Amino acid sequence: MKLTTGVPLSDLNKIPDAVRRLEAQGYDGVHAQENRQDPFLPLAVAAVHSQRLELATSIAISFARSPMVFANTGWDLQRASGGRFVLGLGTQVKGHNERRFSVPWSAPAPRMRDLVRCIKATWHSWKTGDPLRYEGSHYRVTLMPPNFVPEPLEGSPPPITIAAVGPGMMKVAAETCDGVRLHPFSTRAYLEQVAMPRLEQGLRQGVGSRSRFEVSGGGFVATGATDEAVACAFEWVRMRVGFYGSTRAYHPVFAVHGLEDLGEKLNHMSKTGQWNAMTAEVSDDVVHLFAAVGRHDQIGAAIESRFGGLVDSISVGTPVDEPGGLPVDLIEDIRRIETPFAGWS
Repeated sequence: MKLTTGVPLSDLNKIPDAVRRLEAQGYDGVHAQENRQDPFLPLAVAAVHSQRLELATSIAISFARSPMVFANTGWDLQRASGGRFVLGLGTQVKGHNERRFSVPWSAPAPRMRDLVRCIKATWHSWKTGDPLRYEGSHYRVTLMPPNFVPEPLEGSPPPITIAAVGPGMMKVAAETCDGVRLHPFSTRAYLEQVAMPRLEQGLRQGVGSRSRFEVSGGGFVATGATDEAVACAFEWVRMRVGFYGSTRAYHPVFAVHGLEDLGEKLNHMSKTGQWNAMTAEVSDDVVHLFAAVGRHDQIGAAIESRFGGLVDSISVGTPVDEPGGLPVDLIEDIRRIETPFAGWS
């Protein structure tokens, strides 16, 4: 199993020491998300201060940038890192696209499929010298003078993975991408009964082989060196479950466990501004559905029970802006868990 964690996004000056420490501890990769900061700048710093770590956006907002911008940035990071970059994309919701990023909204799954195909077509042109002529329903790129083709790339262009919650986006991931980033608001039953059957159906029409398609995420990990640290992480997960559970788009996960009433209650509380009270509605049993829980001496077995056989990569970190912190022997134990993913071709 691949083990990743975050980098300190709030201060680029902290990244060199952080990635060197994480690499020495045995982590497989680091990721940067697009919340308060740009996700690409931290990975550019990490690329030139590490030798082995995989570097992924988790995720970059897809419709806020053109496919050419993604193609250029991904190509440059792949060159700088020696082939260790993964372009992780996600749509965000309509309100954020229109009112935070000031970009038009349309049906997300068809648009994401078009975006990924356009990026890959651009990389193919740069790699092979073939003319670039991509004309899709949302994106059209037909101009690529030689002066604007970047320097050659050794090896393959970056893999592309996308965040997926609903069936439409899971279909796009399996048919068009190299992997999927499942939302942490997931349970093992939801993965087994809903997510994996959808992905497997899409894979039969796409890349075909599950061994070449990476499944990341799909739950939380609440751990620490002491019972007190675990309790703190457990409460953080409880808060996140309450927050995500207030959104109706995520209620199919609750439905697998007969928890629709909880979802409706949380949704109502969010609309009436009861944000602080929502957390108390999430019971311990519900938190355990969404997370692997245990001290450092327990969490390896809990992770295998919660994610084993389904998920290829998990992120373990703290809910603050400092990555890592797991003992080296625990990292080795987690990485020994067998997964279906054999690597990208």
